[in-house]
Amino acid sequence: MHTTTDGTDDRLAADVRLLLDRQAIWDCLMRYTRGVDRLDADLIRSAFWEDGHDSHGQMDGSPENFIETWMPTQARREACQHSVTNHAVVIDGDVADAETYFQVAIRNSGSDNLELVGGRYLDRYERREGQWRIFTRLVVLDWQCRADASGMDRRLAGSHRGSRDRQDPSYERPVRPRTPPPTA
Repeated sequence: MHTTTDGTDDRLAADVRLLLDRQAIWDCLMRYTRGVDRLDADLIRSAFWEDGHDSHGQMDGSPENFIETWMPTQARREACQHSVTNHAVVIDGDVADAETYFQVAIRNSGSDNLELVGGRYLDRYERREGQWRIFTRLVVLDWQCRADASGMDRRLAGSHRGSRDRQDPSYERPVRPRTPPPTA
């Protein structure tokens, strides 16, 4: 790249690199949240370095420990959806520190309650061989409450529904149109 006397091209290249790194870190976070919501252990693994560490409240250990401990608890959960919002990232070469706010809604099978949890992922990312992944995660919970989910199945009747596995329509490429399901 040609450098002007005022360094404009160098600054532009550095800004583009920063934007690409931020997007790669966000994409890593999206693999994690989608993996958790779809019970896709491979997708969760793809967000962490194998030698990483996850401090997830009751579970503290490797990413593989997290998956082995957490996955069996999911059989009772009918629905789980993560939303991530505020995302502050500081990148310093091949490492980055991020604070990402999250909210998760969970409904256990047969329950009339929807559990809502809010917190933050405090993550240390590392770039290795051009790929960003989580090296250290600390999950901080800031609030929790329950909401009335009675009648949810009735209210969602006639709507397309997802599933917490690879049968979910989000795995289709390309997604195909569907006729509305019959209402009860």
